[in-house]
Amino acid sequence: MRVGRELSKLGHEVTLAGSGAARDNEPYRFLHVPSISRERFERFPLGPVFRDVTHYEEFTFAPCLLARFRPRDFDVTVTCGYPFTNWALRRPSFGGPRPPHVFVTQNGDWPARAGNHEYRWFGCEGLVCTNPDFYEANKERWRSALIPNGVETARFKPGPADPEQFGLPGGRTIVLMVSALIESKRVGAAIDAVSRLPDVHLAVAGDGPLRAEILAKADKLLPGRFTHLTLPAARMPDLYRAAHVFLHMSLNESFGNVFLEAMASGLPVVGHDTPRLRWILGDNGDLADTTNMEEVASRIAQAVDSTQEQRGKRQAAALRYDWSRIALQYEDFLARVAGKQGP
Repeated sequence: MRVGRELSKLGHEVTLAGSGAARDNEPYRFLHVPSISRERFERFPLGPVFRDVTHYEEFTFAPCLLARFRPRDFDVTVTCGYPFTNWALRRPSFGGPRPPHVFVTQNGDWPARAGNHEYRWFGCEGLVCTNPDFYEANKERWRSALIPNGVETARFKPGPADPEQFGLPGGRTIVLMVSALIESKRVGAAIDAVSRLPDVHLAVAGDGPLRAEILAKADKLLPGRFTHLTLPAARMPDLYRAAHVFLHMSLNESFGNVFLEAMASGLPVVGHDTPRLRWILGDNGDLADTTNMEEVASRIAQAVDSTQEQRGKRQAAALRYDWSRIALQYEDFLARVAGKQGP
């Protein structure tokens, strides 16, 4: 959506296909494609092709997309969904050639390099790699570009904090997670870590199939010190401003826009110490071995004391990820894939 919005502002005709509602005053054309919500599939079995509940949702989305997609109307197609959306957009076209397809590694680069199971049918004419190790792993096989995710720095920025509008306690340190409640995000481990810090309150914005397990653990380890939220996107900048520290426990995140949103809001980011996250944050991260709960708790306690100068430095560092700048990189790469300019 954000890339489409910025490309539209640059004068390109962009169609965004999705299952949500059309938004007012957007510059792109919105094509509503119905699907069945992933929450309906939380008790379904998982395995090849259907590896998580989002794949079931995508399975219901793809045929509806096919019914509305007219290949001749487009110069290039873009998705981060695999397998079903990728297959739908790359299917043979009987009314003329299909447009070249660009796959974005927002959810990982495994489809592009695995070569087994359903991944053997992966294909693309261009690969957007959201971090350097994805680019190094794929540049020899696929036409690739290293383009990070972006952030709307006009919305995500420091400002007055109002924790009480979210039911959060005033006068207490607020640690914020913005995370799906799934195994890989390790929200349960975050509860373990924060439980070691008296008077620290953990707020988690997100939902998922582990909600009952997470809420039960929070009731046990963080009684009165845990808030679970599900919020519309419009309220997220205020939620970041209501927090003191941002925490993310995933061990292997493809990129994570949440890191940029937190950094642009001036928050210290406590996350798992990896070369990838160091590349994203530069020297603005408070990184730790997040498999060690004592170390995570210690890092949170240290991060709370960050200075105004440090917050300003984080905000300035996030400017290089502003979507208006990232969109220019997409514009260049999509034009080359579509044959609109040189290699």
